Amino acid sequence: MSSSPNRSALVTGVTGQDGAYLARLLLGKGYRVVGAVRRSSMPNFARLAEFGLVDDIEFVDFELMDATNYRSMLEKAAPDELYNLASQSYVGASFAQPVYTGDCDGLGVTRLLEAIREVNPAIRFYQASTSELFARARETPQTEETPFHPLNPYGVAKLYAHWITINYRESYGLHTSCGILFNHESPLRRREFVTRKITFSLAQVKHGHLEGVEIGNLAARRDWGFAGDYMDAVWRMVQQPHGDDFVVATGVTHSVRDFILRAGQCLGFDLAFEGQGREEHAVDRRSGRIIVRVNPEFFRPAEVDVPTGNAAKAAKLLGWRPTMSFAELVASMAEADDRRVRDGAAPF
Repeated sequence: MSSSPNRSALVTGVTGQDGAYLARLLLGKGYRVVGAVRRSSMPNFARLAEFGLVDDIEFVDFELMDATNYRSMLEKAAPDELYNLASQSYVGASFAQPVYTGDCDGLGVTRLLEAIREVNPAIRFYQASTSELFARARETPQTEETPFHPLNPYGVAKLYAHWITINYRESYGLHTSCGILFNHESPLRRREFVTRKITFSLAQVKHGHLEGVEIGNLAARRDWGFAGDYMDAVWRMVQQPHGDDFVVATGVTHSVRDFILRAGQCLGFDLAFEGQGREEHAVDRRSGRIIVRVNPEFFRPAEVDVPTGNAAKAAKLLGWRPTMSFAELVASMAEADDRRVRDGAAPF
């Protein structure tokens, strides 16, 4: 599957993990890439700099909460495709800031769609949906037909965004697609997310900068894939003749405990879990030190069921399949953080 030459793409959230991988993919296909960044903050280009992309991207001001800049942004960028990756993406923060999360992640998408409808209805639009839509799942694995039941304000806001994107497709004939992406990680993940917290913190312990790691629910399971693979699926969605909705997932789940053991092994620890419940902890059998402890403060008010995605539709219609295994993903993250901590590089 190849793109048409001289196409232009506008990417919101371009400075994030997904934005960096998507920008790299688009530039590699010959796109002109415009990145939308918040004008109210100092943009962090570190992820784009990792790929050497900063000078290859045009940047425009953008604020999800301010509808006055949407039209001018679209007119200036003149995109053929718009990928909306921007959001308030922390589940924990959504409980503390439910109104902000709803406005940003829900109504912000409506503002974008209205601007497209008014400025250029031919723009193809991608909305980043989430497996949090399936938090209280009625079936496993989850498909595009599985009923939604989010359990946190982030998931509820994303549910509104998902349905308003479909509504603009059905009501106005816009080419809109939703990617229901399950958890996707990489060495560019923010440290606030549990996977990156694990690899970065264990690297700090290894190099003597931290005594130990505090984690929440060790039994929580997720369907973890590689962000680079998932952005390939996103691009493929937008190239389809008509907008549609797709689950993107590996179909395999692992626990937080599994992730810790694998990351520890990559970083030279020989971890073994002892105890039960909130008293459970991981001991490094080589040194006898307790490296990981459970901290109830990191438990969610409502934990989701085991999210497992069925990406059969994406495989059939998009020709997409994940390329990186769980073991390879954890190793890539652990090795990157080992190098960053050893070299004193500024973390994301």
